[in-house]
Amino acid sequence: MTEKQPEKTLLKQLLEASSVGIHLVVSTFVGLAIGYGLDKLFGTSPYLTVIFLIIGIIAGFRELIRIAKKQEE
Repeated sequence: MTEKQPEKTLLKQLLEASSVGIHLVVSTFVGLAIGYGLDKLFGTSPYLTVIFLIIGIIAGFRELIRIAKKQEE
């Protein structure tokens, strides 16, 4: 049983590390989609798309930093 415990923690670490790319892509896409939808609604193209795209990128990098700090501990 003691041999499987390090494998579980290693597997858990690998899964958390592999989710970083997914978080970056999803948060960027969600920001882009929200901005695009609001631009279509208000007719302010492309301003809200660019603003929410930047917000999505920032959110993705914040998640990246949070995961990296969690891995340090």
